[in-house]
This record gives sequence, structure tokens and C-alpha cells, in this order.
Amino acid sequence: MRRRIYWLLPDLASARRTMDDLLLARISERHIHFVAREDADMTGLHQANVLQTSDVIRAAEMGLVVGGSAGSLIGVIAAIYFPIIGDAPQWGLAAVLGMLGAGFGAWSASMIGISVPSQRLKRFTPMIEQGQILLMVDVSSSRVQEIEARLQALHPEAHLEGVESNVLAFP
Repeated sequence: MRRRIYWLLPDLASARRTMDDLLLARISERHIHFVAREDADMTGLHQANVLQTSDVIRAAEMGLVVGGSAGSLIGVIAAIYFPIIGDAPQWGLAAVLGMLGAGFGAWSASMIGISVPSQRLKRFTPMIEQGQILLMVDVSSSRVQEIEARLQALHPEAHLEGVESNVLAFP
């Protein structure tokens, strides 16, 4: 399980030095994410992608649940009242419509969620708009204190903003 450490850095020069220090600490570039204003020059930094900056994952999960539930309910009604063959309920139809509803719900909700800013990053928006850089570092639970201590020692200008414990290992 990984944990995400949030840091606010005052400017791009500090962010670039921090990136180099994290690479020297053997943190893979794919686990280092920076968020800055739209007009910031992010050359040399690993910019956060849409999975980190939007609510696409949460929206897809909600769409999966709602779409699957609605599809299953419609499927049960169709299986009981509108059987395809004979008079016996067609329970396979309920399962198929449930899966189709879940897939459609996840897809359609993720299309909406991709345009919604992440609720987890909402608290950082004013600081980012002022020109600060948000750093998100995903590290294993055993390395959290080591990385925090390293960044505090090497970058006194940076501010630790907290640790989040629910980070997927693959994005």
C-alpha cells in the first residue's frame, strides 16, 4: 500500500530541486506528481495527469454502482414481466442488463468526472493560483517518515501539507 505525501513549494526552481532530490532518494518519476497554474512552465517536472487532478475515478465508481443497480432493477422487471422464451422468468436477462448498466454508468459518469476538479486537491487551489507548486509523492508506508525528513532537511522553504493513506499502487 502506498501513501501520498502533499507538499507546497514556493516556486518552480524549488520544485525542480525537489524533483532531483526525490530521484536521488530512489523515488521513481512515475510516483512524483506536480500541479501548478495553467501558465506555469513545467519543463523538467513530472506533471500530474487527469487521474490525479480530476474526480474521474470517484465518478466512475459512482456510475458503476448506480448504473449496475438501475440495470439490474430493469433486468429483474424485464425478466419477470417480459420473458423472451416461454413464461418462466429469464434471470440471465437481469444479469446481462445489470452488467450493461454498470458499464454504461461507469463510462458516462467518468466522462462527467474528468471535467470536475479533484475534491482532494480543492483545498490547494488558492495556493496554486497564487503561484505555488503542489507536489504529490507516492511512497510505500515504510518510507513516509524517511522522505518527509529528507524534504524537511533539504527544502525548508517547502510546507508539508499532510499524508493520504488511500493511494492506488498502479496510477
